[in-house]
Amino acid sequence: MMLALGSMPGGLARAQTGGGGPADGAPVLGAPFTVEGVTYTPADPAYYDEVGYAASQESGGEAGKTSTGEAFAPTTVTASHKTLPLPSYVEVTALDSGRTILVRVNDRGPMRNDRLIALSSGAREQLGIVGDGAAVRVRRVNPPEQEKAVLRSGGRAAERLETPAPLLKALRGKLPPKAAENTPSRPQPAEPGKKVAAAPPSPAVTPSRPGADFDRLAPGPSKPAAAPKSPAPKPAATKAATPAPAPPPKPVQGRYDVQIGAFSTQARAQQAAKSAGARVEQAGMMWRVRLGPYPTLQAAQAAVKSAAAKGFENGRIVSNDAR
Repeated sequence: MMLALGSMPGGLARAQTGGGGPADGAPVLGAPFTVEGVTYTPADPAYYDEVGYAASQESGGEAGKTSTGEAFAPTTVTASHKTLPLPSYVEVTALDSGRTILVRVNDRGPMRNDRLIALSSGAREQLGIVGDGAAVRVRRVNPPEQEKAVLRSGGRAAERLETPAPLLKALRGKLPPKAAENTPSRPQPAEPGKKVAAAPPSPAVTPSRPGADFDRLAPGPSKPAAAPKSPAPKPAATKAATPAPAPPPKPVQGRYDVQIGAFSTQARAQQAAKSAGARVEQAGMMWRVRLGPYPTLQAAQAAVKSAAAKGFENGRIVSNDAR
């Protein structure tokens, strides 16, 4: 269920902009609303960077429209959020893979307190996640107008620089526990049409009250004590062998690639790679076009300038130290 903004003051302009989809217009906040006893107040923060879990957005609100009045299209790269202005743009990072994409927020939701954002099927496909509950980072950004127009027209912006492994580890450490892993203070309603499996009982250790569990843990009838056995002689102590010291780890050689594009079809990726003298790498449902590797960051920066001279102006340096 998504929350319609209805007749809020300062509604979004819906004029068409030359192939770029509906115009963004002035961002809209809307009135506070309450979900499961929690009140959310839309705001326009200058800086927003949070981690949490992503829900799956499968439909729009009333008459299949988003809160901005646009028709909901599941294949576009869009999302719903409880408090960010509508529309706004965020970079969403999958914390299991480090992949980051640009997403347009144009709806209110998700209507579950334990979900940070709801992603359309097009956004989930580009990000490489399946189903509900993936761990994500959501960071508000202000991308170039060219990329905004691409998302408004139903296209996909180029993937962002991959998140380094140390930062991913730190972000995972900030994740809140999922609702299913906690004992809620009040009953949590199930999503419409979705069955909730009963949680398996936890093994009892120490009973907190008398009853069936206490009886189950109580000892059975006592057995006659066996005659004590004379202690067995202790074996002679043997000197533990000292393990040989492990060899020092080999230093990792730094390598850098320059990614000049990401395409949804292999044919387009190969065509771009041929023009730039690059290579094609498959990553899930996407094909990446990359130059390199280069031994130093300075060499990779030079490759970015060279690619821009050939018409590939969105080249990004990717660190491959982990390879």
